[in-house]
Amino acid sequence: MDSPKASETASDETNLTSSLQPSPLTWIGSDRRLARRIGRPMLRFSQVPVGGGIVLLAATAVALIWANSPWRDSYHELLESHTRIEFGSLLVLDEQLEDWINDALMVVFFFVVGLEIKRELVVGELRKPAAAALPAVAAVGGMVVPAVIYAVINAGGEGADGWGIPMATDIAFAVGVVALLGRHVPGSLKVFLLTLAIVDDIGSIAVIAIFYTSDISLWWLAGAGAIVALLIMMRLARFWYTPVYLVVGVAFWLALFKSGIHATIAGVVMGMFAPARPLMSRTRFNPLLQGFLSEGSLSVATARRALFEVRERVSVVDRISDVLRPWTSLLIIPVFALANAGVELSTDALDDAFRSSTTIGIVLGLVIGKLTGVVLFTWLAVRLGFCELPNGATWPKIVGIGAVAGIGFTVSLFITNLAFESSEIADEAKIGILIASTIAAVAGAVILRTSKSALPSQSDLRGNPLDN
Repeated sequence: MDSPKASETASDETNLTSSLQPSPLTWIGSDRRLARRIGRPMLRFSQVPVGGGIVLLAATAVALIWANSPWRDSYHELLESHTRIEFGSLLVLDEQLEDWINDALMVVFFFVVGLEIKRELVVGELRKPAAAALPAVAAVGGMVVPAVIYAVINAGGEGADGWGIPMATDIAFAVGVVALLGRHVPGSLKVFLLTLAIVDDIGSIAVIAIFYTSDISLWWLAGAGAIVALLIMMRLARFWYTPVYLVVGVAFWLALFKSGIHATIAGVVMGMFAPARPLMSRTRFNPLLQGFLSEGSLSVATARRALFEVRERVSVVDRISDVLRPWTSLLIIPVFALANAGVELSTDALDDAFRSSTTIGIVLGLVIGKLTGVVLFTWLAVRLGFCELPNGATWPKIVGIGAVAGIGFTVSLFITNLAFESSEIADEAKIGILIASTIAAVAGAVILRTSKSALPSQSDLRGNPLDN
């Protein structure tokens, strides 16, 4: 028989679970057929870690099929279609659809990346030097070794500028792979991989900002610097009105776009300015407001105050991430893949790719270089006594994580567009990315699935959000 305390705990958990379900007063929470059979299943799908990866795979398959079908011309014509935005003689933006996707739409993705980095630095694993040290060291190895392998293979060749391509790890795909493996991967290793991928993102962003830029316009760069100064003053003044930040963010994007620095950096910077801690503590609550709520008497002013009191108990980073993450994983990244993964897979194209030093450098960099760099730098950090392996981790598991880190899909494709002007070399690089990411995903999954974990810690016994 359950004790009263156990029953109370179970009741609290049931109430919490119920409170997380859509309200029956809304359409999606109603008992209507479309809500039950389509609405709620789609909502649940958008909230699981593997959902974005599945949509991304589907978009990649569509791009490859379309680009190799009898309708391939329509694929390229669509991407090459122009959209023009003009404000008199002051501003003219005339870009192809592919450029709008890569330079504008992807800003939202990098904004979410900036939010994730900010969270990790302030309240996540990166705020604890001891916990962040090992995955950070592993991430450095996972960036340096692949870049060196690629640079050696392509030294002096047409593909020499692509050394940054095998440095990247695709968080969505990597996390999706370990999520599918469930309990075969200890929770501590999932945190290790996520932290490694975040540090990897920081490195990739730095590489894009420093090395993959066009001619710099000092006037526009000065304008971007002035906007950053404005953002700092707004932050110091505790001014958080979102529409104003949206306007400032668009102006910042335009300034960077015109300056020659890749405009997606604007998304990362804007994300880093978002507060990662809630404005109000969870324990503080207005007693007068609580009285109004308990009486059920609400004026417009009280409702507005209640909304503020509840909303500000969640950080801006968490609120915006919660809204944008489904859009980025289920729409923006798949659209990016649809626009960039459509490469020719004819016999001649594959033959050229397999003989290309660009393709070979990317495959070896992502598959061999990532695994070697992650495992070697991890081993050195542990061997020298600087760090300890995560709870429940074994060296075969670290090898599996190193293999999974070789999935470099999204950011690798992104850097490919920046590195090469020649469409032939870019297509060879994309084929290399597709091959390498597939090999890395399969190899990593097999290693993690078949290797044994050490005895789990208490944190592993409690589970990990990625398991759900």
